[in-house]
Amino acid sequence: DVYKRQAVMFTPADRPERYAKALDRADAVILDLEDAVTAADRPAAREAVAAAWTERESQGIDADRVVVRVNPVDTEDHAADVAMLKKTGWRTLMLAKAESAAQVDSLVEALGEGTRVVALCETAKGVLAAAELAAHPHVTALMWGAEDLVASMGGTSSRTVDGAYRQTVAHARSTVLLAAAAHGAAAWDAVYLNLKDPDGLAAEVEDAVAVGCRATVCLHPNQVAVVRNGYRPTDEQVARAEAILAEARNHPGAFAFDGGMVDEVVLAQARITLARAGR
Repeated sequence: DVYKRQAVMFTPADRPERYAKALDRADAVILDLEDAVTAADRPAAREAVAAAWTERESQGIDADRVVVRVNPVDTEDHAADVAMLKKTGWRTLMLAKAESAAQVDSLVEALGEGTRVVALCETAKGVLAAAELAAHPHVTALMWGAEDLVASMGGTSSRTVDGAYRQTVAHARSTVLLAAAAHGAAAWDAVYLNLKDPDGLAAEVEDAVAVGCRATVCLHPNQVAVVRNGYRPTDEQVARAEAILAEARNHPGAFAFDGGMVDEVVLAQARITLARAGR
C-alpha cells in the first residue's frame, strides 16, 4: 500500500547495527551505499548489506520495506554494488544520479525482471530525463535531490536566505513530480537538511502532500514523526471527506455542500484523503 510508505529514511549501509532500529522508526529504509558512506568504507558497507539479506529474519529486517541505494552508473562502486546484489535477493533499488532509461535497463539486465527502481533525479541531465525514467516499466518511484542538482550545474546553494528553494530548483522539483504523476510512478520528495527546523520540514511536507507526493525522505529519526503527521489527514479533514462522499450518494451530479460546489474532482480528493487515513 503506497499510503503506508510515507516516511522513508536513509541509513548508512556501513552501520548494520542501525538497520533494524531504522525499520522500527520509519515506514521504509534506504540502505545507502553512496553519499552516506566514504569511499574507503564502501567495501565493508557492501558486506553488511549482503549479510543483512542472509540474516534478515533473525535480525528482524522486513525486506519488503528496504531499498538499497546504489552508486551512479559507470562508476567502479556501481559495478561492485551490482556484483554484491547478484548474490542477494535485494531487488528494490534506488539509482543515484539516474539520467536515462538505459541505465535502468542495465540494472534489470544484471539483476532480473523482479528489479524495482526508485530513480533519483539529482543532476541537470537527470531532471530533464525525468519523464523518460518515470515511463520505464521497472521504475516505481521518482525522487529528486536539490544539492547534487545545484552542484551539477556549477552552483553552490539551493535555497535563498529565507529558506525557499531558488527558482531553478523549484522548477526541477515540479518537473520530477509532474513526470512521476504523468506515468503512474510514486513521487518522493527530497530530504530537508536542517535537522533543527521541524517547522520548516512540516511546511515542506504540507506542500508535498498537497501536490500528491507519496513520501518524504528523512535523514534522521527525529524527522519521521513530523513527516508522518504531515501525511496523516486531521480528524476534521477525514470527517469532511466522509460527509462529502455520504452526501454524494443523494445526488446524481454536482451539488452544493457547506457553501461550496462538489463535483467529481472534489469527490476524488475526498477519496484520496480517506486513503491517506487508511480508510
